[in-house]
Amino acid sequence: MSDMQLRQLTSLFPLLAIGLAQQSTITNPILPGFHPDPSCIYVPEWNNTFFCTTSTFNWFPGLPVYASRDLLHWKHVSNALSRPEQLPYLGYINRGQSGIYAPTLRYHDGVFTIITTLANQALPRENLTRWDNIIFNTKDPYGEWDDPIHYYGPGIDPSPFWDENGVAWVTSTFNSSGVVHAPVNLTTGEVTLPFKWLWIGTGGAAPEAAHVYKKDDWYYVLLAEGGTREKHMVTMARSRSLHGPYEGSPDNPLLTAYNNTESYFQAVGHVDLFQDGKGQWWAAGLTVRAGGEYAKDPYHANFPMGHETFLVPVEWPEGEFPNFTNVSGTISGDFHLPQPSGPETVPEQGPGQLVDADDEVDFEPGSQIPPHFLHWRIPHTDNYKVSPEGHENTLALRSSMLNLTGYDGDSTLGRGQTFISRRQSHSLFKFNVEVDWKDSLVRDSEELGIAIMQDQSQHFDIGIVLLSSTEPKNQTSGIIWQIPPTESGYINETTSLEPNGPPKPYIRFGGIGITGFRRPEQTIWVEEVTELPKDFSAGPAGTKDEELRVFWYTRGDLLVPIYSGTTVGAYATSNGRYGEGAFETYISKWRYIGIEQVIEESKQ
Repeated sequence: MSDMQLRQLTSLFPLLAIGLAQQSTITNPILPGFHPDPSCIYVPEWNNTFFCTTSTFNWFPGLPVYASRDLLHWKHVSNALSRPEQLPYLGYINRGQSGIYAPTLRYHDGVFTIITTLANQALPRENLTRWDNIIFNTKDPYGEWDDPIHYYGPGIDPSPFWDENGVAWVTSTFNSSGVVHAPVNLTTGEVTLPFKWLWIGTGGAAPEAAHVYKKDDWYYVLLAEGGTREKHMVTMARSRSLHGPYEGSPDNPLLTAYNNTESYFQAVGHVDLFQDGKGQWWAAGLTVRAGGEYAKDPYHANFPMGHETFLVPVEWPEGEFPNFTNVSGTISGDFHLPQPSGPETVPEQGPGQLVDADDEVDFEPGSQIPPHFLHWRIPHTDNYKVSPEGHENTLALRSSMLNLTGYDGDSTLGRGQTFISRRQSHSLFKFNVEVDWKDSLVRDSEELGIAIMQDQSQHFDIGIVLLSSTEPKNQTSGIIWQIPPTESGYINETTSLEPNGPPKPYIRFGGIGITGFRRPEQTIWVEEVTELPKDFSAGPAGTKDEELRVFWYTRGDLLVPIYSGTTVGAYATSNGRYGEGAFETYISKWRYIGIEQVIEESKQ
């Protein structure tokens, strides 16, 4: 049907047209699991495609780029931070919630630009070098991105806006005090000082994520306030001049979930606005699926999926502030999604897969590690090899000295941790991987297993470990290991493991679930050790689900992704002994199967 025929049909049958429009539906989150702080754009020059990126903190590769043509199906097409040499300092960041902060993605004069901050929260507040602001450019979002350009910026969450003269004014939020901006050359990093104040916000805590837009001869500053947890909110101000003064909307906050305890989607904020080819405005932002109890105690709520990306339609009347649709799992209305819609519309370019796709990875000879696989900080690339000779269709893992906790549950001091994983992208999922350990693990403390991990202070592991002991004294309550530890991450305070012949294989389930808000429990690691059955028919690879044996459980509220999200994958470690690469082992038949996406809270 032509556009003219559609207009004629609309004029003759307005009620029918309204009914058709109401068929448009969004299912949130559009980027499920570990996708915080999104920034999205529409680029008609690139086949009418939408692009988004999100924060990655201490994970590598960083800054994933997703592409879509219908706003519903998103394909992972590149990583702006894909080479260890681009940002080696990421391997030395020694605070779990430091790393790559909120990026802004923009397209101008044929160049895609991502501006972000490498934050080091271990440095004191008054030390402005704790913010390393960096620029990534490319002319092809489906390929490699350039090496980063570093520039001086006194704050976080930078965002460029080009004025009428083509000058890029970059905003930042300075030490949780408000918004500043200055001209920055995005190809050289040269900054024209001083930074000028734009707006201090409405008085909410921790203003961040500032973006500037121009519409109807007004300049608008969009801001996130209230902190990135239960009081998160979207506020806005405007001025006739780019440089202000800015006056806040009388209806601020324009979007929040703080007082909406009925919503499963909480912590709503950190929004970026963009238009599609028909002029419809959209907002992408972050949320957590935690339910109405989240606001009462966000540090102990159950939301291991972490910060995810939502999409809502926005009405922005001429000369007015925008009106946001509240965030929910299903949004239907008279908005118009880009057409046609469907998974077949995603771009063919780019090496990745749909953001919520399952994994069936067999590490075939000549293949590469998939671009959505993640490492904790900068990996030692020689610790991972696809299909080595004699072990085809496997991924070889060379062990790290450090386990996933590392030195103190926070820093690695530049040492790698052999762990390869992928985002948890479904509320319920199944993860399987075959491990070849029998000829690999030969000495005490050598271990191979799988883990679900939020950061070094929040992870749960189940592995096969060799131990030179058989009878832990405290089998009922588990073994508690104190931190800070030896280099291994473990100090035994409640049990002694007496040597008793050569080491034997055990199944070890262990975990730590601490945050800075759980100080009474801040220093403990708890584990259970079970001797590996001689006949492992309780649950070998290929066993039917009903025949599998459940060894242990853990609670979801012990993984609290205050900023990020969880990943699942495989690790290899000697737990502080024998140095790097002490042994090589092999994993195969990597399978991740999404079972269910929960988008509303059960009322039972």
